[in-house]
Amino acid sequence: MKIIILGAGQTGSALAEYLVTEKQNDVTVVDEDHDKLQSLQERFDLQVILGKSSYPQVLESAGAESADMLVAVTSSDEINMIACQIAHVLFNIPQKVARIRAPEYNDEDYPFFNKDCIPIDHIIAPENLITNHISQLIQYPGALQFASFYDNRVCLVAVTAYYGGALVGSELSELKEHLPHVEARVVAIYRKNRFIRPIGSTLIEAGDMVYFITPPVNIKAVTSELQRLEKPYKRIIISGGGGVAVALAKRLENDYQVKLIERNADRAEFIAEQLLNTTVLHGESADQELLSQEQVELTDLFIAVTSDDESNIMSSMLAKRMGAKKVIVLIQRQAYLELINDSVIDIAISPQHATISELLSHVRQTGVVKVVSLRQGESEIIEVVANGNNENSKLVGKNINGLKLPSGATIGAVVRGEDVIIVNTDLTIEDNDHLIIFLPERKAISDIERLLQ
Repeated sequence: MKIIILGAGQTGSALAEYLVTEKQNDVTVVDEDHDKLQSLQERFDLQVILGKSSYPQVLESAGAESADMLVAVTSSDEINMIACQIAHVLFNIPQKVARIRAPEYNDEDYPFFNKDCIPIDHIIAPENLITNHISQLIQYPGALQFASFYDNRVCLVAVTAYYGGALVGSELSELKEHLPHVEARVVAIYRKNRFIRPIGSTLIEAGDMVYFITPPVNIKAVTSELQRLEKPYKRIIISGGGGVAVALAKRLENDYQVKLIERNADRAEFIAEQLLNTTVLHGESADQELLSQEQVELTDLFIAVTSDDESNIMSSMLAKRMGAKKVIVLIQRQAYLELINDSVIDIAISPQHATISELLSHVRQTGVVKVVSLRQGESEIIEVVANGNNENSKLVGKNINGLKLPSGATIGAVVRGEDVIIVNTDLTIEDNDHLIIFLPERKAISDIERLLQ
């Protein structure tokens, strides 16, 4: 597949790195920054074009006339939109994906992303992705990672095993004995950052990061086997007054006691007019006196989602030290994500990884309908569709136990029509089955795509 990526920032560079590892892709990156392009070309086997992404001449130089897909992830929403328009009108590129950050462009009252106006096939809205992800984590206290598949029919959840969980210190096979009527499958265990492929005799130890797949109704039951269930959140403090913070507050304020801290007085006043049941405070989130006045020690969840990584890290660490039960932090820089791995921060969320996951869901070959990047891009969980029959498919008509999957890969669930089948026994794959597959190494996606051909 010939893919043009517009923008060599963090997201564009990370996407290029993902795609060049798959041999069937021919990747070209366009940017105005010579140093960024040179760095990419030195590290990866790809083409680079120096120039403005919305100029027709630049797109032509990048090979737009024969491109299969254009992915616009520059820092400008407007350039992304214009580039997709030109790609459609002048070069007839079949697939166009664009990152559009400003919520004003994603207003449902003004639908203009269509073939008659601005022809973008798939819109990536990072603020919406982050808001949805944090909302899901709030719904399931104890979960460190959450991803849903096939219209939320089946979910992947990651939790840490602690003493007090009934399964801790026992073999994994005892899960079925403890919960005989609950369908779930553990697809991965990470112990001291080392992957363990789970089997029935695997012993669950305190500190293990356990990834399991189950329908949403079973999440709390399975979580209770791995740790004492946390009480539902009641009191939440949000640090920041940007799009994510306001969207979160709007979504949460009717069900939780929400406070929002914004450093800019005018912005705080504006936000207060938009929110009905949220207490909006003007001040610095890392102000110890302010946090003390607002009784941060009684807070169930502190969420730092400003645009400043350092501010998010410092305010959340302070809130945690002062007694906040759990903290969630938005982190832009990859280096910071790695630094805070062993800190007091409970959950770090990367807009880049969320965006990459969504982009990959559209960039992967036919048959891959959803991709979720895990563990800072090291692993993936994917949803694929098996199509065909016994004669023309490498999946349909085959028994799951007989499939030659990549090392460590596990099929955790199959969605067949209205049924969710948790794969703990022999199962023959049928046409139009949706398979949820965990891949401990993302490079193994090439092997899965070959099975789908």
